[in-house]
Amino acid sequence: MENKSHAIAAGAFVLVVLALLVALAVWLTRETGMQQIYEISSAEAVTGLQPQASVRFKGVNVGKVSAIGFDPLASGHVLVRIAVDEQTPITQSTFATLGFQGVTGLAFVQLDDSGESKVRLPANEDPPRRIPMRSGLISKLSSQGERILSQVEETSRRVNLLLGPENQKSLITAIDGIGQAAANINQFSAQAGKVLPQLAQDTKATLKTMQATSDRVGDSADEARASARAFRVVTERMSEPGGTLDQLSLGVDTLVATGKTLNAATLPRLDHAVDDAARAARSVSRAVNSVNDNPQSLLLGNTPVAPGPGEPGFPARP
Repeated sequence: MENKSHAIAAGAFVLVVLALLVALAVWLTRETGMQQIYEISSAEAVTGLQPQASVRFKGVNVGKVSAIGFDPLASGHVLVRIAVDEQTPITQSTFATLGFQGVTGLAFVQLDDSGESKVRLPANEDPPRRIPMRSGLISKLSSQGERILSQVEETSRRVNLLLGPENQKSLITAIDGIGQAAANINQFSAQAGKVLPQLAQDTKATLKTMQATSDRVGDSADEARASARAFRVVTERMSEPGGTLDQLSLGVDTLVATGKTLNAATLPRLDHAVDDAARAARSVSRAVNSVNDNPQSLLLGNTPVAPGPGEPGFPARP
């Protein structure tokens, strides 16, 4: 009986320990928050992705993969159902890619957002809303691997063609030419070492001459600026009110007024005086002519004029 009691106690202890381990595992793996269900349909292989794999949003662990199967709505597509925390900002512009963990090859779902939309994607619908799957880096490399290999093959062919016998001779000739050019450069450097000191002295003298010329130009510029300032002062004085230009304008106005007065009053009077002088000169001329014709008139006076025909005292002749 004693052996059986020990066996029963040991069995009970083992069962209790197993129950505690199961309870601990359930407690450690329990979900502490509300979960949102979404689906991802992928036309590419999801190698390395297993149920309970991590779901990360911008690198932060936000959920797990709950199921993996085939998409009944799209033949040949893989349907991945994920459960993420309700605080995860899943929007209509969120997309999924397949990432890999280091060297283990284990895959996980990487969620990211392009930022094109701020509207949250509804969750826990039947059927669940779908998040588009985009090609990851490995998928892009796999799809472009054939083209990369063809380009590598073409590059290898061109390298082999470049290193052919004839091109090797040309390459050796070019290398010899480069060596000769290097020797010429060394010789030129040696000659330049002799010429450069004299050239430096000439350059220094030229710079001194240029400095002196610059100083003279600066003095001339100062004089030109002084002359410009003086001219500006004279111009301002001539242009200011009561200045030379105003006085000249006033003199011109006075001269115009004088001309108008001369044309209106003086010239007509001068014309009358000239006419009177002309009449007086004609009268004097007639008097002189009369004296010349009858000088005795100065002593005896003017003789009466003989009557003409038809006048009284005109003698009629037979």
